[in-house]
Amino acid sequence: MLTKRIIPCLDVDKGRVVKGKKFTNIQDVADPVKLAQRYNKAGADELVFYDITASNEDRDIFIDVVEQVAAEIAIPFTVGGGIRTVEDIHSVLRAGADKVSINSAAVQQPDLIEEAAKKFGKQCIVLSIDAKQTNDGRWAVYIHGGRKQTALNAVDWAEQGEALGAGELVLNAINTDGEKNGYDLDLMHAVAQAVNIPIVASGGAGKMEHFSQVLQPTYADAALAASVFHYGEIPIPALKAYLATQGITVRPS
Repeated sequence: MLTKRIIPCLDVDKGRVVKGKKFTNIQDVADPVKLAQRYNKAGADELVFYDITASNEDRDIFIDVVEQVAAEIAIPFTVGGGIRTVEDIHSVLRAGADKVSINSAAVQQPDLIEEAAKKFGKQCIVLSIDAKQTNDGRWAVYIHGGRKQTALNAVDWAEQGEALGAGELVLNAINTDGEKNGYDLDLMHAVAQAVNIPIVASGGAGKMEHFSQVLQPTYADAALAASVFHYGEIPIPALKAYLATQGITVRPS
């Protein structure tokens, strides 16, 4: 069985880690470099950093933060937000990131996925999908930090992203984000049935059981969470010990 990954997510705005609920009600949390150091020591498998306002504000990403984090941690980390071109991807990778997450720009320029995968390798390119369930039951894709709905269906877009060369998917369920009632298992399962690349589940973790549920074989390969880690509600070593008792293979802390 493949090892499942536990990934803290650090949403960064104006140089600070922040956290909200359903992409709103944003509150300050911590310094990103210090928080990254803490997770590196705690046994996180990877980290994800999102510049959550770069795309909406049409500005460049926080390269200085990427460089500082790369100098302080030993685990892989992914960076996303405000990345629009192959040159942007190159800059982020050169600054020390291991993977680059693209969302809004990929929707607006699908060829960016293909071009980047060919230039840097599929393993570097993560397609991040912000999805919200609509009244008709489908999952609509949103861009610009969850602010703008598109005509895309999340399952179809995940398939297309894989075909274009994305090496991994991050599925952010807007409906469950920050609610702490569990991941959107229906969304994870629907996409898992449609693609063959790894899926990182995001949005809704509130207790250890939620991680155990979403890391079952028919859902996700990794679980991403923010507030339960930021505020010490679920220590990563304790979470990994619990998952091991549930028969889920994890890397020891």
